[in-house]
Amino acid sequence: MSLPAAQLSGDARAAIPHDVQQLVVIDYRAMQNSSTAMQLRDRVMPPDLKQFENALRHSGLNDNHDVDQLAFALFRIGSSTDSLETVGIAQGQFDMDSIMANFRKQKIVPKMVRANKTYPLARTGMVLCFVDPSTMVFGSPEAVKAALDVRDGLKPGMLTNGGIMDAMRSVDSQPLWSVLDKSGTQIMMKQVLGEAGSVADYESIRKRLESSWYGMDFQHGVKFNLTISTGDTFAAATVSSLLSAAVIYKKMSGNEIEKAALAATDISSNSGLLNIHFATSDNDFNSLLNSSLFQSMIH
Repeated sequence: MSLPAAQLSGDARAAIPHDVQQLVVIDYRAMQNSSTAMQLRDRVMPPDLKQFENALRHSGLNDNHDVDQLAFALFRIGSSTDSLETVGIAQGQFDMDSIMANFRKQKIVPKMVRANKTYPLARTGMVLCFVDPSTMVFGSPEAVKAALDVRDGLKPGMLTNGGIMDAMRSVDSQPLWSVLDKSGTQIMMKQVLGEAGSVADYESIRKRLESSWYGMDFQHGVKFNLTISTGDTFAAATVSSLLSAAVIYKKMSGNEIEKAALAATDISSNSGLLNIHFATSDNDFNSLLNSSLFQSMIH
């Protein structure tokens, strides 16, 4: 039986910029007993973060033993919704002496951002910074600087983003969880609805999609719960109808794996919240991982 998932530490939360479009948190310790969970981890991690994992191994960090939790936040820089950066945060029990010895051996010289040492990682274009012995921030130099600006109190952070913080409280005890803001939720819904939702129907409720959050559990098969906040009962009911139409469409056009998954999906709405619940066996979920339906739900 896996242990309850740990929440993001205070130091980790304090390094995440304010304008988060999506935050994904993966609890390695809770997931390592499930091969399905580890396959899913590989699916939801952006390609550049997989590259970063490889670079970390060369720096002396063993992600399977040293990292307890990995989070990555997609956030906006400035007022533009088109300018997005991703910052990663790893929490764990890091052997700082051996990591620093490895950096010295490779003649890696840190670059200072105020009092913070950032270390370049060869061939990735990324840097990392230990904000404390158990918390590491990593990503592009711009993304890491933005995280350090927040941590050092120069820029507002996620802790002052009421919508994201409220959404987190519902899911942050799950082994894998994510929260999305208004923009992230709209993008996700457009992908999920695809050809099944007419442009007119989607546009009528798009602006009412306020936020969303999902959590996944891997004990006794796989359980997935997604909640979308619309702010009012009518909008939630409209989204529910559109999603039900999308399910019918996918059942007609999808492959056998997707059809079986949709048969195990429940959609309901209540008081401005739309709820989607899905449960399946490990074997069936492994087959679903490669489907376009699943990809649209997690990105």
